[in-house]
Amino acid sequence: MELKLKKVAVRSLLDGDKTTFTDGVLKVNRREIVDMLMKDKRFSSAMVELALPGESTRILPVKDVVEPRCKLEGPGEVFPGFIGDVETVGEGTTLALVGAAVVTCGKIVGFQEGIIDMSGPGAEYTPFSKTLNVVLVVEPVEGLEKHEYESACRLAGLKTAHYLATAAKGATGGEVETYCLPDLAKAMTSFPGLPKVAYLYMLQSQGLLHDTYVYGVDAKRIIPTLIHPNEVMDGAIVSGNCVSACDKNNTYSHQNNPIIHHMYKRHGKDLNFVGCVITNENTTLADKKRSSSYAVKLAKMLGVEGVIISEEGFGNPDTDLIMNCRKAEQSGIKTVLVTDEYAGRDGASQSLADACPEADAVVTAANANEIIVLPRMEKIIGLPDTANVIAGGFQGSLRGDGSIEVEIQAITGATSELGFSRIGAYTI
Repeated sequence: MELKLKKVAVRSLLDGDKTTFTDGVLKVNRREIVDMLMKDKRFSSAMVELALPGESTRILPVKDVVEPRCKLEGPGEVFPGFIGDVETVGEGTTLALVGAAVVTCGKIVGFQEGIIDMSGPGAEYTPFSKTLNVVLVVEPVEGLEKHEYESACRLAGLKTAHYLATAAKGATGGEVETYCLPDLAKAMTSFPGLPKVAYLYMLQSQGLLHDTYVYGVDAKRIIPTLIHPNEVMDGAIVSGNCVSACDKNNTYSHQNNPIIHHMYKRHGKDLNFVGCVITNENTTLADKKRSSSYAVKLAKMLGVEGVIISEEGFGNPDTDLIMNCRKAEQSGIKTVLVTDEYAGRDGASQSLADACPEADAVVTAANANEIIVLPRMEKIIGLPDTANVIAGGFQGSLRGDGSIEVEIQAITGATSELGFSRIGAYTI
């Protein structure tokens, strides 16, 4: 399976009489987007705002972030099960508007959406302070159930992302990256002497709006299975999560999963990347046992010597992470875990809700309980009062002068467990 990703850089985002893309300039007709969104009768209103890096702008409560993409060649369409049919994607050519993003904003749960500051100290913690953002603020009709509001908001973001990318279909230039892995029969004998490594990709699926979708299907309904990494780039995995903003794997981070990209870069050099196993994060012990055993079984069938395991969320999902780790290690498969920490504001508490001796190789995305003060912004997109209830905030987080005192838990993408974040470390 071979995918060509045509990356076209967006350098400027402007209002326009028509939505167009020319020479790096994306012009957006807001009315066209509003009219498109309001065809969904679940919305009482829709508003489109533009938020640019360096501006004194705050966006909250943020639900999801999506990179504009569409298919140029090959089977299917991006976001299968939502925009495209459920046909398998990951082949042909896909257009990506690099540097642009669609941000969905709505008080769905309230305490499990996030904050994006386009400038100031908060901007240093989110990758989306550096993107040119088309922000959708959508309000539900009276009486709409929260799960329906989430569904409508999710679809609005995907539709808008596809709409923007489609406007750039005729763009020339750009950088083309090719991603290709052989079929499993060839992969098993490729690069003799290099360790075979797979990626065990944990998807949030605890229910009650803690959901991820695979080809339009709620991940709670799947058993662990193989997925080609190219399918992920075409939007086969979509976020439907209302979880803590810092480590929510939003759709943008799935599309640009750094673990997948880095394993591709190392493929054939110091490892043989044989593919991805997706698994879910369940709430019952029986389901956790079933999924972890099945996921490790698939890894054993691939004959891999190592797996990288990424988590989404914290607390309950920590038990899935550790169970996956322990079973893999006991099967003779070396593991590296990618997670973040909730170690208390002083960093002195246990970082994860579960642990095992086998978990001796862990990459941390930082401590989500760290406190930060976000200064007043001149422009607020969304609902500022949600700062008092957002995860990481507290009653009184929103100060009288417009500043906000919160844990970095409240900042979208601050401690991404895919590594799609701006926090790093160095050795001294």
